[in-house]
Amino acid sequence: MKFGISFANVGTFVKGKGAALLAQSAEAAGFDSLWTVEHILYPEGYESVYPYAPDGKMPGSGSNPIPDPLVWLGYAAAVTSTIRLATGISLLPERHPLTFAKEVATLDVLSGGRVTLGVGIGWLREEFEALDVPWERRGPRTEEYMEVMRRVWASDDVTFDGEFVSFSRASSNPKPAAGRIPIHIGGHSEAAARRAGRVGDGLFLAGGDMAHLLDLARNTAADCGRDPEALEMSAVHLGLFGDDPPAAIEEAESWGVERLMVPSVFYFRNTAEGLAEFGESVIANHDGPALT
Repeated sequence: MKFGISFANVGTFVKGKGAALLAQSAEAAGFDSLWTVEHILYPEGYESVYPYAPDGKMPGSGSNPIPDPLVWLGYAAAVTSTIRLATGISLLPERHPLTFAKEVATLDVLSGGRVTLGVGIGWLREEFEALDVPWERRGPRTEEYMEVMRRVWASDDVTFDGEFVSFSRASSNPKPAAGRIPIHIGGHSEAAARRAGRVGDGLFLAGGDMAHLLDLARNTAADCGRDPEALEMSAVHLGLFGDDPPAAIEEAESWGVERLMVPSVFYFRNTAEGLAEFGESVIANHDGPALT
């Protein structure tokens, strides 16, 4: 089992000293990855329902900073050497895929090939409206943007004619360090699981019936002629922080989860000591491969 830190770029970790402390302490404790959240802006008085809280509102307020995920990860990359750098998640339909492809590939090259791109379609309609991005068909838009990015990462002189993006004979460099960057689909719905199975390299679950959604992603991959075992599965399992963490880890492994996500500001009291303690008590005792 691998362990990643989600919500890496919030709380006391938004500034340089805190970001460096988290990144270096997490790497030393044995965490395999840092995952950043994203909102380009906070629409005051929004009415959209946040799907991960009972009251339908995301934590914090418009005055709480959420640094740009790639800039934050670039800072973390400069003070670490092995920990993976991931967006968990980035709102891909709010960004132009050619611009974003250049930014993500640049971070990957500078970090020595450590980037994983987690993407989602978004839940905050008012944010899309403020950015003048259509809310409708954001799912198909996300999948087309993924295809565009993969094409310009893979080769030069690319021509693309899609529903949302069209261009002729374009090249984007630098290319990713390994020629590609894994793209994981984040979410909590059957639609997200199916999208991961169709076009993703992995699935990052933040809620829902996890066992069912993981199976759905693998079954969808098989139906599409893809290798279901090639999907990397990550999930937030709150049982990890209950009375019996080993039981929660065993359950996640039985589902085929390969990485458990630990929300940073909720469980570490923002200290290097908390990270080290988790590394010694949990990571060191559960660092074997996931069960299948």
